[in-house]
Amino acid sequence: MARDTAGRGAQTKAVILRAARERFAAQGYERTTIRAVAGDAEIDPSMVMRYFGSKEKLFEAALAVDLRLPDLSAVPGDELPAALVRHFVDRWEGDPADDALLVLLRSAVTNEQAAERMREAFAAQVAPALAAAVGPERAGRVAGLVAAQLLGLGLTRYLLRLPAVTALSPQALVEGLAPALAATLGPARP
Repeated sequence: MARDTAGRGAQTKAVILRAARERFAAQGYERTTIRAVAGDAEIDPSMVMRYFGSKEKLFEAALAVDLRLPDLSAVPGDELPAALVRHFVDRWEGDPADDALLVLLRSAVTNEQAAERMREAFAAQVAPALAAAVGPERAGRVAGLVAAQLLGLGLTRYLLRLPAVTALSPQALVEGLAPALAATLGPARP
């Protein structure tokens, strides 16, 4: 019985977190309320407070982001730009509303906590992943420029929904952005 209760608790927490990410992504931190998240999750607001304690703690949980980057050291240098673009496009095309990275992107402009989390995520995940591809001495600078391009894609396609960008197929996005990333990454490693 305890295991079943724990399973239901984890499921309820996941439903709340998904509703929170969708709401934070759509409205940002300031306009999101516990009551609205609870309504989206079809539960009582007290349940949100039970699992997360406060709006700030709910937001913190919603901001937890794992970029799920593949092992880039195994990707041939000339294929690296397309692999990076494809990775982000595939992840956002799957379920952009439940993507903590898009919640961060929307919220980072007006919320310092989200901005700091975004900086931490890219410093801790992208730079080390790129170190094998571009060398550790260039990884930090290159990671920042790669982040600018990929977050620009996320902003224009999934948040602003610019028609010229949303009209493109995922493959067209990869083909269009890979050359820009190739220029950013520099000469392909052997």
